[in-house]
Amino acid sequence: MYVYIPTNKLAKPPIVVAIHHCAGTGPSYFSETQGYAQNADTHGFIVIYPSSPSSGGCWDVSSTASLTHNGGGDSQTIVNMVKYAETHYGGDPDKVYMTGSSSGAMMTNVLAGAYPDVFKAGTLYGGVPDGCFYVAGATAGMATPAWNSQCSGGKLIKTAQQWGDQVRSYYPGYTGSRPKMLIFHGTIDTTLYYANFGEELKEWSNVLGVSFNHNQTNTPISGYTKMIYGDGTKLVGVSCYNVGHTPPVRVPDDLAWFGIA
Repeated sequence: MYVYIPTNKLAKPPIVVAIHHCAGTGPSYFSETQGYAQNADTHGFIVIYPSSPSSGGCWDVSSTASLTHNGGGDSQTIVNMVKYAETHYGGDPDKVYMTGSSSGAMMTNVLAGAYPDVFKAGTLYGGVPDGCFYVAGATAGMATPAWNSQCSGGKLIKTAQQWGDQVRSYYPGYTGSRPKMLIFHGTIDTTLYYANFGEELKEWSNVLGVSFNHNQTNTPISGYTKMIYGDGTKLVGVSCYNVGHTPPVRVPDDLAWFGIA
């Protein structure tokens, strides 16, 4: 657990969890996404940068343990970091947010499914649906987390209802609020193929109970298309034309989505 605490930390600061990609670390993602820390200095929130314990730096998004509420694995480890920050740094449990790239984006989806009671919103760059990367026999703590080629290749297709039921199965009986999601994906991604973007939108549209409303072209920048679901407050997708793996992190958009800047 690495954490950035600004000098002007609020008495009850929001918490942003920034989750790195494969081959990354907490400190390296801090360096890659300086905007989070710079904005923390301005707005008084804290940033947690977890480091994956695996040999290749990927997160476990394949085991039943990590996919399930209080099941253990990397997801619960990250939640434990949040709880530590709430206890030791005065973090506001009602203002906890998450973001990530690639494997970190995948973990963001997993956390949204397994710990909707902890996180209020998420943003992700180049991920796959929650549960898509499940591998039978995968266990928490594997030196190298299991890889699901069918999912990464964009070949695991389900209905919105099937995806939604899968998400809900990871925290049986939960009826509370769920985090709102902002999803970026490049159209020429050949690591986690673009088809996963559509599957993510189907999944969260079902979970959050919103339907596609309209597109906004060349938004937030030229070549990007923003896909608005419902009134745009719960689910938004951003298709990034001619962008590979992964779209560049857009810190101001993330913080606006979180409502803290």
